[in-house]
Amino acid sequence: MVESEALWRAALYGPTGFFTRGEVPADHFRTAPLVGPELAEALLVLLDRVDFALGRPSRLDFVDVGAGGGELAGAVRSSASGALAARLVVTAVDVGPARSVPGVRWTSTLPDSVCGLLVGHEWLDAVPCPLVTGPSSHPWLDRWWPVGERERAEIGQPRDVAWADAVSRVARGAALAVDYGHVRADRVAGRYAAGTFAAYRGGRRVEPVFDGTCDLTAHVALDACAEAAGGEWVLVSQRDALAALGLVGAVSPGEPDWLGAAERASRIAELRAEGGLGSFGWLLHGVDVPVSSLLPPLPPWRP
Repeated sequence: MVESEALWRAALYGPTGFFTRGEVPADHFRTAPLVGPELAEALLVLLDRVDFALGRPSRLDFVDVGAGGGELAGAVRSSASGALAARLVVTAVDVGPARSVPGVRWTSTLPDSVCGLLVGHEWLDAVPCPLVTGPSSHPWLDRWWPVGERERAEIGQPRDVAWADAVSRVARGAALAVDYGHVRADRVAGRYAAGTFAAYRGGRRVEPVFDGTCDLTAHVALDACAEAAGGEWVLVSQRDALAALGLVGAVSPGEPDWLGAAERASRIAELRAEGGLGSFGWLLHGVDVPVSSLLPPLPPWRP
């Protein structure tokens, strides 16, 4: 188990690792920030709600953890406006080479303190963890993913630790993890009996190898991450969260720019598609901010 995690970590983050040398997810699979500006717009609505709950502080942070090419951080920076934009500090965190993104600070380590919103968008799935086949004795598996004969699983404890650490950096505000993943009920039911460890290269799924030539990933046990970080939290679908933040994609018949509105609606539909990006989980923690002030009550996430 330990060996598989070490190999995975070296393949992604070692001296010649996939991300260390500068590969970005956008070159290998489609992510929500590449669809258009709408995800950033929704996150700015969420950030504004955080800002209001904090009493409009003189400095407001937006931290993009696992920033990749900086697409999300850049879109948030460029889309921000008014008084919020004047107080906004956008920080991109990634182990790869620093990118030149206007208005975005770049760092390889998490900030010590965040007042605002910290977002890990498709970050936790790239946190290496041990791989197991068949019944194994491990407290995390006993609690979150009992494994039967000939079944495979990933021990998500390193993701729990990483997310708990990230949430602990938020002094006031909120932390949001957005990722594909699963919940215990489906794991116990055997829905993921083959495990979820996978690899991507050049837009295609390929056989996983630990040589640094492909992106290695696995679904995230977001319910386990939530419990590890503690505090007040909700776990909902991206589809529901975006609607609650005003992204529904409706087009009025009398829309002056009907074509532009239709294109926008199409992008929002992709972000909210069931079985696709809309089935991603949104794990939102409030820190000194009630979660109910950020999102209304929504159905619990079930991918």
